[in-house]
Amino acid sequence: MDNTTYDLTVIGGGAAGMLAAAVASNAALDVLLLERNDNLGKKLRITGKGRCNLTNDCSVEDSLRNIPTGNRFLHSAFNRFSPQDTMNFFEKLGVPLVTERGGRVFPKSEKASDIVEALKRNLTNSGAKWEKGRAAQILVEDENLTVVLTTGRKIKSKSVILATGGVSYPATGSSGDGYKIAKQLGHTITPLRASLVSLVADPDTCKQMQGLTLKNVQIKVFDGGKKPIYEDFGELLFTHNGVSGPLALSASAHIREFDTKSYHMLLDLKPALDEKKLDNRILRDFEKYSNRDYANALGDLFNKTMIPVIIEKSGIPPDTKVHSISRSQRQALLSLTKEFRIDIQSLGPIEEAVITSGGVDLREINPKTMESKIVKGLYFAGEIIDADAYTGGYNLQIAWSTAYTAASSVNLLYKVI
Repeated sequence: MDNTTYDLTVIGGGAAGMLAAAVASNAALDVLLLERNDNLGKKLRITGKGRCNLTNDCSVEDSLRNIPTGNRFLHSAFNRFSPQDTMNFFEKLGVPLVTERGGRVFPKSEKASDIVEALKRNLTNSGAKWEKGRAAQILVEDENLTVVLTTGRKIKSKSVILATGGVSYPATGSSGDGYKIAKQLGHTITPLRASLVSLVADPDTCKQMQGLTLKNVQIKVFDGGKKPIYEDFGELLFTHNGVSGPLALSASAHIREFDTKSYHMLLDLKPALDEKKLDNRILRDFEKYSNRDYANALGDLFNKTMIPVIIEKSGIPPDTKVHSISRSQRQALLSLTKEFRIDIQSLGPIEEAVITSGGVDLREINPKTMESKIVKGLYFAGEIIDADAYTGGYNLQIAWSTAYTAASSVNLLYKVI
């Protein structure tokens, strides 16, 4: 048994854990941060393809609108530590920031490691102690919580923040330890699913276009009903077995019940043109290439990689002379361009997901403090809770906001701020 009784033990040295430990320690609490890896922030270093989209430069309300799971629960935490607070926090730590398209905020250096190093410096300066160690369980004993490590070592603490992340990218240490610990303590874990992950969709069709990126397209995703469950405008990437890119990743946050629902997406390849304008555009191209074969008359409308698929799906024989294409055939091409259908078969593997959807049931957590309603002194922060968002920096903002809220609540508990 460690003879020290800490005011707070934070389990998990990722984004949420590092911020929470520093905030609490800065308020004169005796804080221990436990991380199972040799280094802190292992997953954070690879976020945003190594650039770290750390938040989104928008209002709290706009942020919450981009969180399909848990947005109401997070209202208090986001108002307590907003996207603007996040930006100010890192700039005060000496990290210049830049805002890019869609409000995405990155370190100016484009290095996620700068965010990690800033958090580590802040942690050191706060006086918090951090050690390598993997928690196996938490025991509730009298007024304290006892963290039991896999080595058998026991650490007493007045409060504990679980910030162990999810199960995506297991190589970074996200193995689901926190879910097991929370469940042992009586918490409900909602089903864990991949979110912000590529989609397995129409593999035969998509494979023909592998590597092709479509920019400025509109997507609508359906679950068998007449109304789309998700729609947006942006970028889509075709892969060897489906689709990826920002639109596909955000769409994955809405796709869950393959046992009972059938999903497909419709792409508008020319969203800037209504049907009349698109028809006039096709007519102009057909007039321009009137004596060519249909297969050789589509280069002005579509990327060459996509043309064989367009020909196949339009049903117009490739050797048809353009001047002989009928009105109904032209209408078929127009309809295909405005509603290019891709059937979705499944989500990509959770191990490759950016975020884990599901986690500790929000009904069992106090949204104003992040404290467990089941175990006094136990708090949650980050991906371990059942809240997830679209791409654009919103998921890391969940980590910052919940971590700050949890740490501040511990501080208030001991009346040190």
